[in-house]
Amino acid sequence: MRNRTRSRLAILASAAVLAGGGFAVSPVFAQSGGAAEPAARDYDAEILAAQQAAKTAAGLEHLGTLNRLCFLPPTNGAPSGEDATPPYIDDPSKAPAKSTWYADSAQVFDNLYFVGGSVHSAWILKTGAGLILIDSGYQYSAKTLILDGMKRFGFDPRDIKYIVISHAHADHVGGVQVVQEASHGARVVMGAADWDAIAAHPKTFKGQTPDPRTGIRVTKETRLRLGGTTLRIVPTPGHTPGTLSFLFQVTDHGTPHTVAYSGGTALGFQNDKPDPGLANYRTYIDSARTMRKAATSAGATVLLSNHSEFDNAVTKTRELPSRGFGPNPLVNGKKSVKNYFNVVVDCAKAAELGLEKKFPNG
Repeated sequence: MRNRTRSRLAILASAAVLAGGGFAVSPVFAQSGGAAEPAARDYDAEILAAQQAAKTAAGLEHLGTLNRLCFLPPTNGAPSGEDATPPYIDDPSKAPAKSTWYADSAQVFDNLYFVGGSVHSAWILKTGAGLILIDSGYQYSAKTLILDGMKRFGFDPRDIKYIVISHAHADHVGGVQVVQEASHGARVVMGAADWDAIAAHPKTFKGQTPDPRTGIRVTKETRLRLGGTTLRIVPTPGHTPGTLSFLFQVTDHGTPHTVAYSGGTALGFQNDKPDPGLANYRTYIDSARTMRKAATSAGATVLLSNHSEFDNAVTKTRELPSRGFGPNPLVNGKKSVKNYFNVVVDCAKAAELGLEKKFPNG
């Protein structure tokens, strides 16, 4: 009878903890022959709670991010050890059809211009002393989207002083060599670990390699200043070891806004087994929290990314011509920007829990 009473008290105490709300789940201890043993962890309940939190934060504005991170299987970025040149580098006829990646360039703020494609984004930030290009797309699309796209606004490639790369994947760094050569020497800014990744894979990055002699290797938070404009560079490792995110100011008919630029959102790191998957998830989540804090502290009201899947950039640029005197569709608001990073954190946590569930003993 005494053991039964203790068991009931333990269960009631645990139920009281759970009723108090919160994301953490308190373990239930069951009495069996006098020995206390923890009950099995309810991973499904924890995963569902994280997904529900992400869904609430997403609302209607961040559904692309929610779907990609929470409900589509994570992409396993396990290193293959291969170093192979993409077919389109040596044979341009093997590049994807223009209809699959083209989008019109657009001025989105007084000093910011979209020069990306229908899937992968690139941006030009105008300063008082030249241009800063953020990301460069694929090698096969850089001339059309960036070099030709910028001419629409009267820009010359030689006005580009810096090319800032969010991370060293071909859809963002691939066009850097094309643009750097056209600019006659723009300096390339990239995370140090991603510089090393490029150097270690000369075939993979053939025709897509920035000049390391003038390159800037980022290892800590940095401020890049040009012509009265400051680009705050925040290391956010996770998507790749050298991923960078950014904060900078734009104006909309003279009204200032701070942009938070997410440099790597997809769960593209190795995540098929606990080692190194769990550590990779923790690094990614820590970086998302770092950027959330930085964006919130800076009062960011605009969320941009390097994929339209995550920020709806292409759709929003198409809405601009009809805005009239209405709000700029690219202005999210402070709460929405913070919620973007809440979605990222909660979805990554759900995926991390899924890996723990699959390998409960590590």
